[in-house]
Amino acid sequence: MIRNVVVGVVHPGVTTDKVEEALQALRDLRVDGLELRLVAGQDRGLRPGNASYALTVDFASDDDYRRYDRDPEHNRIREELFAPISSSIQRIQFELPD
Repeated sequence: MIRNVVVGVVHPGVTTDKVEEALQALRDLRVDGLELRLVAGQDRGLRPGNASYALTVDFASDDDYRRYDRDPEHNRIREELFAPISSSIQRIQFELPD
């Protein structure tokens, strides 16, 4: 099992509604043949200096992650919804223990 973690920081002045719109688009995303287990949310502001949003998606295999990463709708969401609002986006994929 592979877990993809994404952590982003938004530009100053970006509203929480704009962030939620982008996150909801990923929550609603369906990729044929893949079961996506995506959890996403905005920072609660409990510590200064935190990122603005984070999401995790679990995949059965590296190949499933690659299919998700290449999906045209996924890339549209990244380019049209996340790129304009984000000053920084960091990602990591790691294997979950059995």
